[in-house]
Amino acid sequence: MNTPHKKPRQGVLTPAKKRANKSKAQKRIFVEHLIRLLKIGRVASEIFRLKSQNYERIIWVVCGLVRWRIGAIVMCQ
Repeated sequence: MNTPHKKPRQGVLTPAKKRANKSKAQKRIFVEHLIRLLKIGRVASEIFRLKSQNYERIIWVVCGLVRWRIGAIVMCQ
């Protein structure tokens, strides 16, 4: 786990610690968005109702779409 720096009681964070917290928050939100994309797909969490021969092909398509979306997210930042 990579937790942010906590502000001391009756004190302030140094600029370096604030920058570190911002960097950690940006990484965390990126990971949370990826988790959201996987949950939206719901392929891994639900019962597969198609023929079992198609399962691997569907998983590869979903992985490709997620990788394409990740590339779109990374390019925007």
